[in-house]
Amino acid sequence: MYILLMGPPGAGKGTQAVQLVEELKIPHISTGDMFRAAVKEGTELGKQAKACMDAGQLVPDAVTIGIVKERLAKPDCRRGFILDGFPRTLEQANALDNTLKDLGIVLTRVVNINVPTEELVSRITGRRICKSCGATYHVAFNPSKVNGSCDKCSGELYQRADDSEDTVTNRLRVYTDQTEPLIGYYRTQGLYCEINGCQHIDKVLADIINCLRGQSS
Repeated sequence: MYILLMGPPGAGKGTQAVQLVEELKIPHISTGDMFRAAVKEGTELGKQAKACMDAGQLVPDAVTIGIVKERLAKPDCRRGFILDGFPRTLEQANALDNTLKDLGIVLTRVVNINVPTEELVSRITGRRICKSCGATYHVAFNPSKVNGSCDKCSGELYQRADDSEDTVTNRLRVYTDQTEPLIGYYRTQGLYCEINGCQHIDKVLADIINCLRGQSS
């Protein structure tokens, strides 16, 4: 299965991807993972991406698309993949279509995990991370036993700068502006499936599996 996984920050894509990898035995490929692998391997595109990132610049679409093509051409993707974080715009979606055509790959499904903005803000702004060991907590859903202190190492818990309400709200606005057009794009191709991400994680997974099998969720 060749799956494109969509969803805003905080929707639970990472959690579901881990379970889908176990269920389907295909690799989960995120944009960040692709960049890191290309940089580590020292490919020409990886060097170009590293130069942009080191300079604090966005990696150009042409470089990103090239890295995506390199990754999807690897042997572990022959049976399928879960592509996460790409495309983000219509231009990238068109480029992905051309890349998949070159590789002889046809997308099986585009799965969007949908969560209302208010819920996303609550999920992300409530996240707390241990400065010492990196353990993650949530003030409402997974609080530490002692307020502000890590259960594992007693380290101090903090809120990341990009988890503040203003930053989160802006990130979600950018995501919506960029990716909403993709919904129509893939819907017209008959590939789009939307999942309610406010359910229990097991129910979300079950709905995704049903969607991939062509059943209603």
